[in-house]
Amino acid sequence: MKRIFVRPLFYVIVIGYAIVTIGPFLWSVFTSFKMTPDINTLWVPLERLTFENYENIVLSDEYPFARWFFNSLLVAAIVTTGNVVFNSMAGYALARIPFPGRKALFLTILAVMMVPGQVILVPMYILLSNLGWINTYAGLTIPFLTQSFGIFLMRQFFLSIPRELEEAGFLDGLSRWGVFWRIAMPLARPAIATQIIFMFLGNWNSFMWPNLLTSSEEMYTLPVGLNSLYGEYDAFWNHVLAGAMFMTVPVIIVFLIFQRHFIKGLATTGLK
Repeated sequence: MKRIFVRPLFYVIVIGYAIVTIGPFLWSVFTSFKMTPDINTLWVPLERLTFENYENIVLSDEYPFARWFFNSLLVAAIVTTGNVVFNSMAGYALARIPFPGRKALFLTILAVMMVPGQVILVPMYILLSNLGWINTYAGLTIPFLTQSFGIFLMRQFFLSIPRELEEAGFLDGLSRWGVFWRIAMPLARPAIATQIIFMFLGNWNSFMWPNLLTSSEEMYTLPVGLNSLYGEYDAFWNHVLAGAMFMTVPVIIVFLIFQRHFIKGLATTGLK
């Protein structure tokens, strides 16, 4: 008798939470199509919705929106690719190659995961300033080409791969490098997909570091550029939300492409 009431209550709570979660997003999408006089109106007829906001934000001569989008896409692509390559190499070395200090190095990586990014804000800025990388693509990408979380993720996944597969590769004449690229990496597709989603999402939406490291509007990434609309330009909320939709679509596309491997990676990573 108790289960008869528990299950409907569970569904009511879940549906209510979903409405609360998706409600602001749906409001943002709807408002991005509204005309300026209708911004504060809760509901407007469908015939009053327009694509002019998207045309104004993309084709504007007042601010370089296309450049902001390109900067975000370039930075996210470079950082994501670098993390997939370097984190995988480091994770494989920690999982499979014995060397002095391996355990201490892994513990150090785990410790770095606990350090908030705000702690290294000033030292990182001073270092990049001394290198002359402020307001450059190098400053936006090179310091972030590897992350401790990605190394940990890949190490845990490589530990779950049976050693017999690698030993068979060695017997066939493969080097350690060949085993890594031809056996370990293809088997690690779920973990790589998980990495791609996390890294792309994190860098595409990143605001703190790009806002700190860029000083000219030509180097702004999309989050920094959209934030500048509030003060530097005379933009309305419907224009800002139209620009925000351009931030949402690439993330959805990446997730849809890698979701199958992503779910598998979450289910298997860490199982030895």
